[in-house]
Amino acid sequence: MKPLNKYIDHTNLKPFATKADIEKLCHDAKEADFASVCVNPCNITLAKSLLSGSDVSVCTVIGFPLGQNTTEIKVAEVNEAYKLGCDEFDMVINVGRLKDGDTAYVENEIASVVKAAKGKIVKVIIETGLLTDEEKALATRLACKAGASYVKTCSGVSQGVATVEDLTIMKANLSGNVKLKASSGIRSYADAKALIDAGAERLGTSSGLVILKESLES
Repeated sequence: MKPLNKYIDHTNLKPFATKADIEKLCHDAKEADFASVCVNPCNITLAKSLLSGSDVSVCTVIGFPLGQNTTEIKVAEVNEAYKLGCDEFDMVINVGRLKDGDTAYVENEIASVVKAAKGKIVKVIIETGLLTDEEKALATRLACKAGASYVKTCSGVSQGVATVEDLTIMKANLSGNVKLKASSGIRSYADAKALIDAGAERLGTSSGLVILKESLES
């Protein structure tokens, strides 16, 4: 098991996040040596500058938060973020197309984003809170077929939080070297430990410092 800090994607995706907020996010991430910071695309350049020379990656979101842009727009977002030096991409699938049973669309969209990322990490947000168990399983399989690096539970904006039950379903449908990311509602060390024990290799949370502090006290 890797150190707890290296599970954490330290996140601020608030629409009202200021420069000072992102500076604090990156300062804290650097101090704690988290896996990454996850920021909106407009903050990539600032985060890259602040984290220069550290071991903390910069992650951004694609098609966030609804997943309802066209595939072409999502690819354009990746292309722009890639040019800015972004290291990782968390994309939201088109949940409506998944519910329509249009698996070819969903798989192609993920594959197109993966291709645009040129070998960098792509985490696919399937929005478990909006899906049936069968749809969670299907979305996981499609993400794996399309070349994703991770399958991720939730955006944190729509309904639903990361649960052990959902990770169990997702884990059972993984293939290849694809990993799991749990995100949304992770606010304590107890939450984090349960999700890691269930198979999560990354945790998307804005409570990383609290989680680390509680882990030292447990």
